[in-house]
Amino acid sequence: MFRPRVIPVLLLRNLGLVKSIKFKDYRYIGDPINAVKIFNDLKADELVFLDINASNEKRKISLDFVRKVGDECNMPFSVGGGIRTIEDIREILNSGAEKVVINSAAAENPEFVRIASEEFGSSTIVVCIDVKKKLLGNNVVCIYSGSKMTTLDPVTYAKTISEKGAGEIIIQNISSDGMMQGYDINLISEISNSVTIPVIACSGAGNLEDLKSAIVKGNASAAAAGSLFVYFGPRRAVLINYPSQDELKELLS
Repeated sequence: MFRPRVIPVLLLRNLGLVKSIKFKDYRYIGDPINAVKIFNDLKADELVFLDINASNEKRKISLDFVRKVGDECNMPFSVGGGIRTIEDIREILNSGAEKVVINSAAAENPEFVRIASEEFGSSTIVVCIDVKKKLLGNNVVCIYSGSKMTTLDPVTYAKTISEKGAGEIIIQNISSDGMMQGYDINLISEISNSVTIPVIACSGAGNLEDLKSAIVKGNASAAAAGSLFVYFGPRRAVLINYPSQDELKELLS
């Protein structure tokens, strides 16, 4: 029976695995390739790797790293970080990734999404939308790892990139990141109900019920998380974990 995907999102900083709170206060977690091996054993549905420094440093995610993940990973994986050209995408896909995740370049030039989807197919192109609430209360899209606000409304922008040919959207509220207090269900629902492509909820999951809530209440196609799959217990001891297939079937089927 079909069930929605549950996806660990792993952040890279200087090729180390880190976790953030509200896109800052980074904590080193360990070796990302070791995490891949554990997620293999735990039979994760899919993995997403995001190099959080790449755009600000004007480079793309390491191709050598992508190849190492491809050699080790038993499940589909996507990578993002500094992807700005068709050649960047080609090199990353040739290195073993199934999909690319585009963030800043898509917001600055949505036409890039159209060109990329026509070149490689929509199923290969994922756009990540990072959202922050302004002082006056309205949500805006942020780029460059949350360091720069745009004037883009998240819902309008989601419709635009969907029309341009994006295959999936990852949506995350910066204020929820690492808090483990639940997703921004209103935001997820708004985005999910405005587009016809799959929406992956991210940022805020603190337990398995939060994953279910993103899908049932937020109408997301998949639920992604970071802290939930690298921490254990109230003191946030580092422990790579993932629910069993039986747990997920019971939770989401």
